[in-house]
Amino acid sequence: MNVVLTIVLAVQMLTALGMIGLILVQHGKGADMGAAFGSGGSGSLFGASGSANFLSRTTGILAAVFFVCTLLLAYFGNAQPRTGTSVLEGAAVTAPAPMVAASGAAQIPGTSAPASAAAAVPAAPAPAASGAGQIPTK
Repeated sequence: MNVVLTIVLAVQMLTALGMIGLILVQHGKGADMGAAFGSGGSGSLFGASGSANFLSRTTGILAAVFFVCTLLLAYFGNAQPRTGTSVLEGAAVTAPAPMVAASGAAQIPGTSAPASAAAAVPAAPAPAASGAGQIPTK
């Protein structure tokens, strides 16, 4: 099954790149008016009007192949079995514990503070708020 998905995805990417290239090569509708009045744009590889038909048909065929590949990828993507859990459900949210200093003197460099006040004690993490606890107060 993975080989089929890889092949379909490769065909879709090549088709998309081919369509981009063909669309950029094509002339706009304003270029035909210039060629009708003797502009130098009529001397192209496929002739005055031959390139429009060839490039338009090729772009249409590539668009159809791209559409079919997109439908196949969508079908195969939904056919795979689901585990029932989300990626977000498995992620655990952890925040670092805030550090609480015992006194203001311990925060000033170069001052001597008692040994008990110099050590910062990590505070116990607060339980996660839910519902009305998430609304900030003024």
